[in-house]
Order: sequence, then structure tokens, then C-alpha cells
Amino acid sequence: MALVTVTEPARDYLAQLIEKQDVEGMGVRVFVTQPGTKHAETCLAYCPPNEVVPTDEKIDLEKFVLYLDHASVPFLEDAYVDYSKDQMGGQLTIKAPNAKVPNVDENAPLNDRINYVLASEINPGLASHGGEVSLVEVVEGSVAVLRFGGGCQGCSAVSLTLKQGVETTLIERVPEITGVRDVTDHSVKENAYYQ
Repeated sequence: MALVTVTEPARDYLAQLIEKQDVEGMGVRVFVTQPGTKHAETCLAYCPPNEVVPTDEKIDLEKFVLYLDHASVPFLEDAYVDYSKDQMGGQLTIKAPNAKVPNVDENAPLNDRINYVLASEINPGLASHGGEVSLVEVVEGSVAVLRFGGGCQGCSAVSLTLKQGVETTLIERVPEITGVRDVTDHSVKENAYYQ
């Protein structure tokens, strides 16, 4: 069962919005567009009774029913919906740490586990420099071949990032990995963070 946490303020806020729709039995649907990709977005939408899908997971939140899109369920694990009041009225926030990559266990294929660590731990840090890293392949059974993109490509600090950050984290999280190799063409420097 996917666990989506909806805080009390978020429930109250959503219940108020639903009331204004004036539709009997209106619920809220949660789904992920492009799940498992870096473009994944977690969305909330009204769900009138005629749009309920039989495969939806239903969570009764007393004030309304939350419907989880069946295909999105693995990507909604640990999702968190909150509402905080501010000067402009308030803000509804949705955090879904597994939307881009579903949570994987130690029995998952090696590539899936490497991609999970890259998406959940490494790329969020590189994103502040407009960069990202992706897995190309695993060679010799234990060497992850990586390609850097965005602000990492051509960056003078990339070898440091690769060894200190990426390699250390990957070896720590995925014990079968013995090292990483970079296949990026770093002679291309147009978007580099450090030149």
C-alpha cells in the first residue's frame, strides 16, 4: 500500500476547495506524470465519482476520499502533502521523493539501484550547479560508466566531483560497485559551472 501522508491543514484546505465544487462525492486524485523520469511531476486533481477508476487505491481521509492512480502507486511511496498559510493566503506543497525513481531494494537489478542513488542522492546536489549525471552502463561487472551533463559537462571541478562525491556515494550505497568511469566529452565547455 502506497503511503501518502496528507497533513491536517492540507486536508482542511482540500476539503474547502472540494466544497466549492458542489459535486456530491467529489474526491481528490493523486498521480505522477512521466513517473520514473527526471521530468516526473506529482499532481493533485478533483476526482468526481464518474472519474473514479476501479484500479485506484482509495484512502478515506474522512473529509474526502483520496484516490491514488494505480500506475503511480510505486512512485508515491513516502509522498507528503502539506498546506501552510502565508501572507498571500497559503501554499499547498507536495513532496514525492520517489516520483522520479521508485524506491528500490537490494534485490533490484544493479542498474536500477545505481539509477536510484543517482536520482535520489547525487543529482539533487548537482542540480544546484545546473548539472546532472546518468548511468551509461556497467562494465567489467562492477564499474559504473557515467555521463555528466548540463553544468557538469566541461566543468574543471568534475574530476573532484566524480571521485569525492559520486564514486564515494555509489560505492557506499551499492556495494557491488568498485569504481566509476566518466565518458563525458569535457572539451565541450559552453554550459560548464566552473571553466
